[in-house]
Amino acid sequence: MATSWQYQKGLHETGNGIYAYLQPDGGWGWSNAGLIVDSGSSLLVDTLFDAVLTQEMLDVMADASGVSADMIDTVVNTHANGDHTHGNGLCTKAEVIASESSAREMESFTPKMLKAFMDSADGLGETGDYLKAVFGPFDFAKVAEKLPSRTFNGALTLAVGDKSVELIEVGPAHTGGDVLVYVPDDRTIFTGDILFIEGTPLMWAGPVANWIKACDAIIDLDPEVIVPGHGPLTDLKGVRAVQDYLRYIEREARARFDAGLSVREAALDIALGDFDRWLDAERIAINVDTLYREFSGRAGTTDTIALFGLMAEVQRVRGGRS
Repeated sequence: MATSWQYQKGLHETGNGIYAYLQPDGGWGWSNAGLIVDSGSSLLVDTLFDAVLTQEMLDVMADASGVSADMIDTVVNTHANGDHTHGNGLCTKAEVIASESSAREMESFTPKMLKAFMDSADGLGETGDYLKAVFGPFDFAKVAEKLPSRTFNGALTLAVGDKSVELIEVGPAHTGGDVLVYVPDDRTIFTGDILFIEGTPLMWAGPVANWIKACDAIIDLDPEVIVPGHGPLTDLKGVRAVQDYLRYIEREARARFDAGLSVREAALDIALGDFDRWLDAERIAINVDTLYREFSGRAGTTDTIALFGLMAEVQRVRGGRS
């Protein structure tokens, strides 16, 4: 079914009051969202990276569905990254729901911190150039922050009119608290960043086994319409491709970890084969860093500026685009 949908910016009705909002090319910050409408009720799946983009999306949704921003009952954030949350506040009357882990992440990494991060880019050389290339299109001075007012662990079932909507926590994987949004009667699922389609998955949290299991959970549900966090609508073949990537980099990173290579050496050494054509292939740097921390049992995180610097180097050395 997914092959019949064109990957074009804007709102796509997948049927029966369910909409996907797509933002090509699906690279850094260009995320997808969704709207579920039934019997006078509505649920928005994610907002966008800044208030300008989110308002544009909400206006398009209102024209198509008759549901304006102040009529949206519920916003579900699939995870804590700002490209899925920074427009929450434009839905002024909505209850915002996220997993408990995601809510903690949102509190600890604010839009102000991201703006300060970008304000420092001019003094960071190659790293700063990379940051401006990937995040320059977004205005972090114009965000509409609204933290979750309701959290859950594990699973939560909501009613949107006569539709049942299942929230299924599958994190930590991409982030600490990833959630799938599944509409069983319509066999439709919004996966957040558990799925990057035609783009390189980005493992901020791990463990990798959880992410692979999250893909299995999607496959077991056997949905007809799959809306990824980034990229075009997909089918189960797309889910399996993400699993293939995760298994491949785990295997290749493990071999280099055991051989004593550094994160930098491994990121530059791993041959990506067919995966090299995916957008943002330089994310191998973050993925290797996360896997190395998992292999060593080392807690904590690596300095974010250093990771973006390594991605800039990987992109320059190996080629590709952001």
